[in-house]
Amino acid sequence: MADDILVPVDGSDASTAAFDHALEIGADAGATLHVLHVADTALPSLAGLGTDVADALEREGDEIVADARDRAEERGIDVVTDVRRGEPREEIVDAAADADLVVMGAHGCHGIGEYVLGTTTDYVINVTETPVLSVRAADGVTRSYPYEAILVPTDGSDHGTAAVRVAAQVAAHTGATLHLLYVIDELPEVEEPVSDETTTELEENAEAILEAAASTATEAGLDEASITTTVSSGSVPHEIRTHADAEAVDLIAMGTHGHTGLDRHLIGSFTEQLLRSAPVPVLTVQRNGE
Repeated sequence: MADDILVPVDGSDASTAAFDHALEIGADAGATLHVLHVADTALPSLAGLGTDVADALEREGDEIVADARDRAEERGIDVVTDVRRGEPREEIVDAAADADLVVMGAHGCHGIGEYVLGTTTDYVINVTETPVLSVRAADGVTRSYPYEAILVPTDGSDHGTAAVRVAAQVAAHTGATLHLLYVIDELPEVEEPVSDETTTELEENAEAILEAAASTATEAGLDEASITTTVSSGSVPHEIRTHADAEAVDLIAMGTHGHTGLDRHLIGSFTEQLLRSAPVPVLTVQRNGE
C-alpha cells in the first residue's frame, strides 16, 4: 500500500468525502497523510485586490487543514499539513511527486464559486505519474474500506496493465477479489453484419488479454483464487457500471495515458465519464505509476 498519501482539501463536500476515505486507508496502511490546501491566488477575480484577499484565503486554508489534522490525530494517524499560495493544480502536481498516492474529490467548489477540485482532479490525473484515487460525494456513491471487490476494466495496453498491477497489490493487502473485465466495444454500423469468424477472433483476443492480466496480478502478489475474468460486449461505460453493480465492487481501477490526455485506448476514452458517474471511488494509474 502507500506510505505517503497526499490529500488536497478545499472544504467542499467532495474534498471532505475524499479526506474521510483517506483516513480509512491511512489508518489501515499506517501511512502519513499529507494534507494540502492551495489558496488560489491565481484567480483572475483577485487581480488588483491587493494582498488582503489572498491573506484571507490563506487563513481559510489554515482552518481547513487544522480541522483535518485534528481528525487524523484522533485516529492516531501521522499527518503533515501545508497551506500554499498559487495555482491549485500546479501545486498539487508538485506535491504529488513525493507521494505514493493522491486522494482527491472528483468535484469540489471553492467558496467564491470557482471549481478548485474537479477540473483540477482531471489535470492532476493527466500529469502526475502518482496513482490518483478520485472520490465523489454524490448521492448513490458507495465509499467503503477495506475493499472487498475491485474491478479493473482492461484492454491490454501498457496503461491498463499498470492499473492491473497496482489494483492487484491493493487487493492482496485488503483481501479483496480482483475482477478483470474486457469489454468488446459496440462496433459502428456497417453494411455487412459482423461474421462469426470475426466475433470468434474478438472473443479469443479478449480472453488472451485477460489471461495476461491475470498473470500480471499473480506476479504482483495476488492469489489466483482471488481473480475472476469476464468478457462482455456492448457500451463500454454501461458494461463497466453494470459489472460494478453486479459484483458489488468497492473500487474501480483504470489506466490513463498521461500527459497527452486521458487514455484513448478501448477503455481509456471512457475514463473521464466514469470519474463523474462511477458508483464507487476510481483509482487511475499511469504505466509509470507502479
